[in-house]
Parts: sequence; C-alpha cells; structure tokens
Amino acid sequence: MQIGPYRIEPKVILAPMAGVTDKPFRQLCKQLGAGLAVSEMTTSDPRFWNTSKSRTRMDHDGEPAPISVQIAGTVPAIMADAARHNVDHGAQLIDINMGCPAKKVCNAWAGSALMRDETLVAGILSAVVNAVDVPVTLKIRTGWDAEHRNAPMIARIAEDCGIAALAVHGRTRDQQYSGTAEYDTIAAIRSMLRIPVIANGDIDSPRKAAEVLRRTGVDAVMIGRAAQGRPWIFREVAHFLATGELLPAPELAEIRGILLGHLHALHEFYGEVSGVRIARKHLGWYAKDRPENSAFRAVVNAAETAEGQVRLTSDYFDTLIAGERYAIAA
Repeated sequence: MQIGPYRIEPKVILAPMAGVTDKPFRQLCKQLGAGLAVSEMTTSDPRFWNTSKSRTRMDHDGEPAPISVQIAGTVPAIMADAARHNVDHGAQLIDINMGCPAKKVCNAWAGSALMRDETLVAGILSAVVNAVDVPVTLKIRTGWDAEHRNAPMIARIAEDCGIAALAVHGRTRDQQYSGTAEYDTIAAIRSMLRIPVIANGDIDSPRKAAEVLRRTGVDAVMIGRAAQGRPWIFREVAHFLATGELLPAPELAEIRGILLGHLHALHEFYGEVSGVRIARKHLGWYAKDRPENSAFRAVVNAAETAEGQVRLTSDYFDTLIAGERYAIAA
C-alpha cells in the first residue's frame, strides 16, 4: 500500500490507541512486523503542547519512518496549526481522529462526534491537508449510531478534500467495541474510492486478517486491542499473508525477552516512577491469556522500582520456563 511517498509493507498497521501506542510500543510493534504504527492521539490545543504528556507524545527521536501522528480537535484553523506543529517535530504522516468513541472526547465534539457535522468534517480535512506538505490520513467509524451510518458520505468528502488514505473501524460510535465489525460497510467504501482504505475492527489473528482483506478488498488491515500483550501478532499476520502458513506461537523464552526489552524501554522513556506505573498495564496484557495471570499481576504490581519490576518479571518467567522444561523432561 502506498501513502504519498511511503510504501507500507507489510500491509498490517498498528491502530492509534490512547494510552497504549506510545513511542516504546510503536517501536516494538514495528520491530515485530507492523508496516506502520500510528501514534496515540495528540491534542490540537496549543495551550497543552508544552505539558509533560504532550512533549512525550510528540517525541519521535529515533523512531523508524514513516512516523504517523494522530491529531484530534474541532476547529479547522487550530487543527491546521497542530498539523504544522507536529510536522515540525518529526511527523511524516498526519492522521485525523474522527473515530474515537470515548465520552470525554465526543462530549467536546471531537473524535467520532465530528461525523454528525459533515460540513465541519470538510472544513477540518481541507484545512489540515492545505496546511502541510506531508500526506494526511483519516480514521472514522461507520457512523454515529445505527440510524446515522454516514461513513460512505464522509469517505467521499475525505477523498474530495485530498485525504491520502482512510481507515474505517467497522462500528458506529455508540457501539464502542461491542457487537461485530461491519465489514460489508467497509467493502462498500473501498469500492467507492480511489485512495487506499484500511479495515479496522475484530482483526485478532492471521486468518482473520486474510479473511477481512479478501472480503472487503481493502489495501491493508489495522490491529488495535489484539496487539495489547501480543505485539508479535504483526509478524504472524505478515508471514501468513506472504506464505499462507501459520508461524508457531513464540516460546516463553522469547516472550520473556520481548517483555523485558519493553520494560527497559518504558523505564528509559518515561523515567522510573512513570515508567513503572505505565508498564503495569502492559504486564497485565502479556499475561492475560495465561492461567497464572492473577498470580503474575499480584507479584509484578507490587514492584515500585524499575529494578524490582524487571527482576520480578524475569524471575517469574524463569520459573515458568524451568517448569516447562521439567514437564518436557518428565
């Protein structure tokens, strides 16, 4: 898939997720096979650009290209300024958020709430596209609610305004993450447009990724929640799409190495206090499908230092690996 000058290969993308797709996680997912990783949402309000949170979210030093930064807001001129600001700070793609279903975002008429005002949508898209010399992408949902599924209209507006690629989460805003993704709607949008279309929603395995690509005809798939605690899903999908073969699940020793590397990156990026706190949710996600989940979380959540968190995690996995080897030997 081509977005402006950038070839996105493989055609599996990390979805933007607030509080999740920070720089350490984006870099990890790219290392493990994601063709593109979109940043967590950044505010368009310049009053908050110099806060610690915003400076962290706008840090792209050393991040592999292409660097895609998502912005959110409601005022065309302010969104245009935000796009310029982020390009000045390393963004090579600007992604506009019209897909977030969170109440605190929608109550401010940002995110997916914008889909209720097609005139405003056109104003924002045109302002941002005309403000920067990098490709601008857009992420939407299928509509605001079941009675207002206007994603095809928004998609047409996006193409007319110069949007370079469109990602569609196959649910309405009021569905949040419940129900089943509407792949038929995504397929209809793909058939309408000349620009690349990316399918998002319920893609949690290599076979599902291949099925969605076949069923919708889209140019790429986007994975969000299924990558939490399982960043190797990108190489699994990429390998299956290229060969038709399923990779074996990673062994405990590899998972241990991936997780410890992720912890070190979080501690270095955020500093010890914030890094330890932020790492806890990732530790929980890594263990969520294992029978030892509760015990593991109880152990590692007790750590209050980076050294303690790394040591407890390492020891825990060493115990699991030893037990696995004993079971095989027996």
